[in-house]
Amino acid sequence: MCVLAHVFEAAGIATIVLSSIREMTAKVAPPRALHCEFPLGRPLGRPNDAAFQHDVLARAFALLDAQSGPVRVEHPEVIEADEQPVACALPARFDPNLPPAVEEARGLRKAYDRALARRGVSSVGRAITADEVPDALRVLDAIVNGDDWATAGIPGGNTVALCHDIRTYYEEAALELVDGPPPGGRAMEDWFFERTEAGATVLAARAAIRESGAKFPIWFYMTPGQR
Repeated sequence: MCVLAHVFEAAGIATIVLSSIREMTAKVAPPRALHCEFPLGRPLGRPNDAAFQHDVLARAFALLDAQSGPVRVEHPEVIEADEQPVACALPARFDPNLPPAVEEARGLRKAYDRALARRGVSSVGRAITADEVPDALRVLDAIVNGDDWATAGIPGGNTVALCHDIRTYYEEAALELVDGPPPGGRAMEDWFFERTEAGATVLAARAAIRESGAKFPIWFYMTPGQR
């Protein structure tokens, strides 16, 4: 983003960068940057904290008033990464004929619907709808069990967008099931990949696609890079 900022500025378009890696921002020196010492993947800080997120955006847009640059400002608050998976109960299994992830996703639908009704918006939809999440997991499960990923019928034809939608569906549902303030850092990510059948299925499908010889980055961005 820092490099692209220079490109856009050269074309006469003003830019603001929300910086997550201080060293990279200092090296590339975009015209305007607000460095936020937040966990990666949380550029606006705390999930579901509208006041905090609006404050981040207000500080960022205020950089447009600077008379000269490059301008780099530090957000005053530091949010430490939370490496502990969030505690969130998952639905019990009832149908042994279904892949575990498929039944799990179906069991979370009511929680997802409550989240959608409360927020009025969902980030699910890059490749599939919430209705299609169970079937998408069925396709990934088939790939894990030997189906050729290229002919398995991946919904939307985009492995990265598909996995984004599955994870988003789970995380939005989980926020309706977790008591207390919204979890921070990578707590939701760790919960999805370490505690859910869907997360295990995505990881296993990613490994199967990689081992099949698929070209980078078809499989790489199915999960965060550190996984």
